[in-house]
Amino acid sequence: MTKRSLQDLQNEVHEYISQYKEGYFSPLSMLARMTEEVGELAREVNHEFGEKPKKSTEEANSIEMELGDILFITICFANSLGIDLTEAHDKVLNKFNTRDANRWTKKGTE
Repeated sequence: MTKRSLQDLQNEVHEYISQYKEGYFSPLSMLARMTEEVGELAREVNHEFGEKPKKSTEEANSIEMELGDILFITICFANSLGIDLTEAHDKVLNKFNTRDANRWTKKGTE
């Protein structure tokens, strides 16, 4: 697969959702769905790195797939609200680079 930008991903998801009459879910429904997906990610992380092994009857899922589900619902949420995720990312990174500039020890400064 070729590398795509966040805008490409947002466009791709919008094209997918636009083919259905129902369109995007409401913000509250998407938040519930996102919470559900984060719970599924937590379960997979606990199975892989925690003390709770999977039961033999449980489906084979992966952290990668759960992160993909979270990315998809995040893009749906952003699209439904008209949020450009690249701009949102840039604003958040700027916040981290200013507010948290001296919070962590940078490599090579020991």
